[in-house]
Amino acid sequence: MGFIVNIDYIEFSASDFSKVKAFYGSVFGWEFEDWGEEYLAFSNAGIEGGFTKSEKPPIRGGALVVLLTDDIEIAEKSVIDGGGEVTEHHEFPGGKRFHFVDPVGNELAVWMKMPIEG
Repeated sequence: MGFIVNIDYIEFSASDFSKVKAFYGSVFGWEFEDWGEEYLAFSNAGIEGGFTKSEKPPIRGGALVVLLTDDIEIAEKSVIDGGGEVTEHHEFPGGKRFHFVDPVGNELAVWMKMPIEG
């Protein structure tokens, strides 16, 4: 190909930055930096990203950001306790995951690797 291209940054939309900070900060330990009233950057998430201020509802059913955990039960409880809504559960060879909607409407998933038996 001649050059390298990697996913480097992820952006979400959010109508309420205080809800975003409270949810992702308490549930996953993400850290935030305000860039004016229209942009909120996050770090300590495995990849850096941000939230753009928007009153439009987030797009669901498109690309899905999947977070990796080492304890899916604790992660799911934390999502629920933090105000997220778990919407789906999946088990498959090598792992399991759940999908959730955050307090501002973004859909993400959390998965955990499981040993393949056999």
